[in-house]
Amino acid sequence: MKLRITTYNIHKGVSSFGARPRIHALKQAINAMQSDVLFLQEVQGRHDLHALKHATDWPELSQQDFLAGDSHQCAYGMNAVYDHGHHGNALLSSFPILSSRNQNISDHKYESRGILHCVVRAPEAEVHCFVIHLGLFAGSRKRQTAALIEAVSSSAEAGAPIIIAGDFNDWGNHLSEELRETLGVTEVFDENLSRRGFGTYLRQLSGRGTKIQPARTFPAAMPFLQLDRIYVRGFKVESAAVLHGTMWGKLSDHAPIVANLQLK
Repeated sequence: MKLRITTYNIHKGVSSFGARPRIHALKQAINAMQSDVLFLQEVQGRHDLHALKHATDWPELSQQDFLAGDSHQCAYGMNAVYDHGHHGNALLSSFPILSSRNQNISDHKYESRGILHCVVRAPEAEVHCFVIHLGLFAGSRKRQTAALIEAVSSSAEAGAPIIIAGDFNDWGNHLSEELRETLGVTEVFDENLSRRGFGTYLRQLSGRGTKIQPARTFPAAMPFLQLDRIYVRGFKVESAAVLHGTMWGKLSDHAPIVANLQLK
């Protein structure tokens, strides 16, 4: 069984500067990806002010329903709630979503964060999918990662296929090793590494091996920070790529990651 998946922080469907609507262009871009399952962050479930100001450019449907269209089912985890609306994480799936649960992992009153856990019935297996958006502070991310590990361990039986994807805000790559050790996951770029270069040579001499780093995804036009990740268990990673450049820089401040997986 092969799956094509995407993780994408869509920046609430508006431009980084001026908050101009980008949701229709995002829908076209997402459709062009032809992904079976999409892990989306900063999805605007409702925004009354944008709906009034941009009546012709703002869909009547919630963003998750609008982006899902007729081709995908969707689940939404509401995290941040305010007077004129709310936003959170969403999962879009071309396969049936058997169940969904949103867990509040907010660490303080200034950031609302959650884990959206969905079970997707793919052709050959039920896949546990976790959509995540961690906080901006290192202490919060560490505690939220502990909550993620507990959520995965308590809900997905040992050996069950899992995909954890989202915006980890972990630019120093401090969280990957704990996830690998406790959950038995790999990141989709773990095997897509350069084995050459003087830095690699020095690490081999010291017995440290090749340095494992996630891909750079932020800012989208010219990424240099490693914020977005896809971790998998029970899958072989056939390919993974970051989609970046001028067009993607206009759609969101994050670049999407697209990966092709093969069930083991």
